[in-house]
Amino acid sequence: MLALRNHSNDCWNNMTDIDSLRTELDGQSPRAILKAALARYDNIAISFSGAEDVVLIEMAHKLTDNLQVFTLDTGRLHPETYEFIEKVRQHYGIEIEVLFPDSGEVQALVGKKGLFSFYEDGHSECCGIRKVNPLRKKLATVDAWITGQRRDQSPGTRNEVPVVQVDTAFSTDDKTLVKFNPLANWTSKEVWDYIRMAEAPYNSLHEKGFVSIGCQPCTRPVLPGQHEREGRWWWEEATHKECGLHAGNLIGKSG
Repeated sequence: MLALRNHSNDCWNNMTDIDSLRTELDGQSPRAILKAALARYDNIAISFSGAEDVVLIEMAHKLTDNLQVFTLDTGRLHPETYEFIEKVRQHYGIEIEVLFPDSGEVQALVGKKGLFSFYEDGHSECCGIRKVNPLRKKLATVDAWITGQRRDQSPGTRNEVPVVQVDTAFSTDDKTLVKFNPLANWTSKEVWDYIRMAEAPYNSLHEKGFVSIGCQPCTRPVLPGQHEREGRWWWEEATHKECGLHAGNLIGKSG
């Protein structure tokens, strides 16, 4: 049985404690992992953007009345994605904090390199400004966050995603950030089976061949038999398809 307790950062935020917690939670159901995460951290938030995150919200809103959910508006999302965000907000009756990039940084990038520089020099700079920087500011205000990462989601970058980890990409010298990935062991089929069972909202782009959905210029439908991440940044190397939100997945995978 999971030992549920509230705690300060001093108690749990070190590598040894997280390793022990991972051992405790590995093999548990997503709901059990969520329940443990919410019991241990009062200041914890779900990052919301896609189908997996709706599953997490569907489970978590039944476990707590103090659910924090945030999403990133890069300014380049599909109209269907904005509609999806609003559907989720209304369906669950929750507040969704929308994070925006710094307008000055965006203006400087577009002024210097145009609106589609990522096709020429990679997506990292644009994603850094539009996604990573606002996320970093948000994560500095929480003790832990919950993501919808799955191990079979991206070849070469997510196949070793644990159910809980120290987020080395966003931790600082002053603060260790913990990241929970309750769906790490689930497949895409399990995600969609759950969405259909729960009659949860989803992005209508999924009905048009889109599987992994990001910004409009960097996302396209995939063909039958193609991996879901092949629709993201399709002009780049498949094993490095991370936008920076989960940059820790790339550590040790270069070269």
